[in-house]
Order: sequence, then structure tokens, then C-alpha cells
Amino acid sequence: MSNTTVRPTSSVTPTVTRHDHPTPVLGTLGLFTVLLGAALPLIDFFIVNVALPTIEHDLAAGPAMLELVVAGYGVAYAVLLVLGGRLGDMIGRRRLFLLGMAAFGLTSLACGLAPDAWALVGARVAQGAASALMLPQVLATIQSTTAGPRRAKAMGLYGATAGLSMVAGQILGGVLVAADVAGTGWRSIFLVNVPVAVVGLILAVRSVPETKSDRPAPVDVPGTLLLGVSLVTLLAPLTEGRAAGWPLWTWVSLAVFPFAAFAFFRTERAADRRGEVPLVPPSLLRLDSLRRGLALVLPFSIGFGGFMFVIAVALQQGLRMGPVTAGLALVPMAAAFFVASLAGPRLVGRYGSRVVTAGSLIQLVGVAGIAATVWWGWPDLGIAALAPGTAVAGFGQGLQLPVLMRIVLSDVPSDRAGVGSGVMTTTQQSALALGVATLGSLFLSLSSSMGMREALAITLLLQLGTVAVTALLSLRLPRGAVR
Repeated sequence: MSNTTVRPTSSVTPTVTRHDHPTPVLGTLGLFTVLLGAALPLIDFFIVNVALPTIEHDLAAGPAMLELVVAGYGVAYAVLLVLGGRLGDMIGRRRLFLLGMAAFGLTSLACGLAPDAWALVGARVAQGAASALMLPQVLATIQSTTAGPRRAKAMGLYGATAGLSMVAGQILGGVLVAADVAGTGWRSIFLVNVPVAVVGLILAVRSVPETKSDRPAPVDVPGTLLLGVSLVTLLAPLTEGRAAGWPLWTWVSLAVFPFAAFAFFRTERAADRRGEVPLVPPSLLRLDSLRRGLALVLPFSIGFGGFMFVIAVALQQGLRMGPVTAGLALVPMAAAFFVASLAGPRLVGRYGSRVVTAGSLIQLVGVAGIAATVWWGWPDLGIAALAPGTAVAGFGQGLQLPVLMRIVLSDVPSDRAGVGSGVMTTTQQSALALGVATLGSLFLSLSSSMGMREALAITLLLQLGTVAVTALLSLRLPRGAVR
């Protein structure tokens, strides 16, 4: 962990130091504010899942266009996350957080007022870019302004916020679409962000201290471009290919991906050897905690992203649930995740990183339970029948994600906090998008040929594979890695 020192703090909301103080402290209100900034981008990645049928009807958007509404946000978000972290290190994390929050509010307004499908796609891409400016500053600020037990608590709350936001996005989306606030329909899922962003800006100005790297490095232009090409050539065809009928450009793009990824690696390694600071320093990836933690974040997020997309489609199109009912079906998962994330820090103190192993095994039982319920209970399933499996899966997820995030960043120096948080959030976001693209596309293909029940059962079994990989990889973590 970093050796950053902080002033003693009490359980009452502490006074935040001046923004130019050499050892700034993140107070309780400041922590709440940056966690709000962490929640918004993740909520908006998933909030559209339950609104897609309504968007399709209102904007006459076909399947390929709906895929772009989801993918445009996710790809822009993933591509620019590391750059957002680097810019925060250079010009100030509080400043970038404020800029990202303001841009997120404006682009959300543009999404809510979009007159047609192409305008919505463009606004979603811009919204993803705004999220990429804001989110890396959250973890970097926590890393730079907390230490010891306060950092452990803050990281635990960040992990809980991240997991809850991904589940709550679909719940909130269902409620807002059904409520049809002032006749806005699906537009309310975006318009609701505007007042929240305004409140976030006001709170951030008052409570978030400014931090930046002591050794700011210039933007790595070649690395940024090559990382962008690598992620776009992988995520865009996988996300859009099925709906577009797998045209030639999707295969060309996938063929380009390995070459772009190799070129990115070679460019970054060469820059590191020259003593420069590349976008993703290979020396940072030599940190054992970061490398092993990222290896677990990848399968966890692929499975999570795919599950959330597939379950939203299956509940609405397969079981004919309304958006509210489909959202409420995930409440047991969200509640169990929250409980587990609160218990996690104490369990980690006693059992170390084996909490991740236990969480993955519990999640395995929960997903298997959902698959069995689907197979034997279809099509007469309701919220009550699904609740045991979703609750157990959520509890297992809640034991994993907050701990994994602490492991990834545990040994990252505070002056490279922006780069470290950018790498982690890029890995997580890319994996979430990859899960939607792969498991989601497979599910939609199987459902048209085999039926919804069989498609959902097969997809859940594949998710069990990602959970099993997480469990096996967790055994390689040093037991006391997060004590």
C-alpha cells in the first residue's frame, strides 16, 4: 500500500484540508461525492437494457441500431479511460472530475432530447467519453488522499458502489420507463442524470481536494491511438456483428485486432525502456498484486456484463415481464451484494484473499441455481422463484469485487494512481462490454433457433465457466494480499 500520510480523522465528518495542501484528506462528504461520480457511469452502462424495447418502438430503431446505443457508450468509455486517468495525473484530478461531471450532465441531456436513433447513438458516444474523464479520478483521488484503514474502508465502499450501480441501473431503468414521468418515457433514464450531475458539481467544488502526480508525464499519443484501435477493432465487431449480419468490415476489424494489440505492447515497452512514461507502463504491470488482480477482474466482469444483458432480455421478451417487474427481479441480487460488500472488509482482515475464492464458489452455487430454476420452471417463473438463485449469486459477487479492486491498486504508488485506476477501470469496462458482445450475441442467436429457455440455460452454463476460472485464479493470490 502507499505510504501517503493523512491527518487523524474522527467518525464525524472531518474538515477537508485546503485544496492546495500538500497532504490533502478526503472527508466523508468528499468520499460520498466521488462515489456518486463512480456510480453514474456504471448505472448508465446498464440502465438502457430494460429500455431498449421502448426505444426501438419510439425511434423506429432496428436491432443493429439498438446494439449501437449500447456499444457506442461502452466502446468510447473503455477506449478513453486510461487517457482520462493520465490527464487527471497531469492537470489535476479534481479539475478533471468537475469537467467530466459537467460533460456527463450535458451529454445525458442530449441523450434525453435525441430526436432520432442516430442522434441518440452520437450522444451516447459523447456520454461515454465524459464518463471516461470522470471515473478514473475517483480511484486516483481515493488512493492519493487516504491511507491505512480509511483507504481500506473507502475502497470497500467503492467496490460496493460499483457492483450495486451495475445492478441498480437496470432496476432504476425499469422503474423510470414504467413511471413515464411527465410523458418522457424512456427519455427519463437519461434526463434524471441532469439534476444529479448539478448536485455532484456543487458538492465536488466544496468537498473534493485537488491532487495531481508529483511527476506528471505528457500524453502518450502513439500509445493512446494504438490502445483505441485495439479496443475498437475488438469490441465494435463483436458487439455489432450479429445484428448487422456479420458484414465484411467485422471480419476485417477482428483480423486487425491482434496486430494492433501487439503494436501497442511493443510501443509501450519501447517507451518504458527509453525512460519515458507510456500510457500503460509495462513496469506497472510487473506489480504482482495488480497483474494477478486484473487476471480475476477480467473473467468476473465478462460474466457479470453478459448476465445482466441476457437476464434483462430474457425476463422481458421470454417471460413477458414489464420493465418494473424485470427490474425488481434483481433486487435480491442487489441487496445480497450490499450485505456482502459490508461484511467483506472484516472477513478480509481474518481470511485474506481467500474471501475471493469463497465468493466465487458461492456465486457458482447461485448461478447454477438460477440455471436449474430456468430449466425446470420455464415459462411460469416469477420474482419469487428466481430470488434464491439471484440472492446467492449477488452475495458471492459482493465478496469478490470490492476485494479485487483493493488487490489491484494495493501496491500502486500514489503518484501513479491515475494510471493504475485507469488500467483497472479499462479492464473492467472492456470486459463488461465483451461480456455483452459475446454472451449476449450468443444468447440472441440461440434464442432464435432453439428457444428462449434453452438459450438462457446454455448462456448461464457458460457464465458458470467464467466463475470457475475466477475461483481457480483466486488460489494464486497471496493469502494475506489485502490484510
